[in-house]
Amino acid sequence: MLRTVTAVVGVCLIGVGAFLLAGVRDPLGVLLWLGGALVLHDAVLAPLVLAAGMALAALPRRGGAARGVVRGVLVTGGALVVVTLPLLLRPGAPPNPSALPLPYGRNLLVVLAAVAAAGAGLAVVRAVRQRRRSSTNTRPPAVH
Repeated sequence: MLRTVTAVVGVCLIGVGAFLLAGVRDPLGVLLWLGGALVLHDAVLAPLVLAAGMALAALPRRGGAARGVVRGVLVTGGALVVVTLPLLLRPGAPPNPSALPLPYGRNLLVVLAAVAAAGAGLAVVRAVRQRRRSSTNTRPPAVH
């Protein structure tokens, strides 16, 4: 039942997309834009994510705390880019001048740097905690 409902909703959304595409002045430009996004994803983004995952898997087990932080930073940064990039790369002027009143390209870089800095700080805190735990566990038991 859930599959059927999902399929019907998907087909309806495809219909809405086709209807909206028919009302666009330059449907070929929109299709080229969508095709470019697909190629960019498959040729650039997917291999980068795969390489990052392989690099994380190659970290030694002691770097396990850092793995989670790096994954969190990558997921957060990726979500920010996915939400922001289409607005930044949109061809032409925005239909509403107040839609992009600030330098969002620079601001995206600032936010990504803040996410990376927060992730680095968290990784340092976790590494210090892990070192403290391992140093307290390796002390010989006290003799009374």
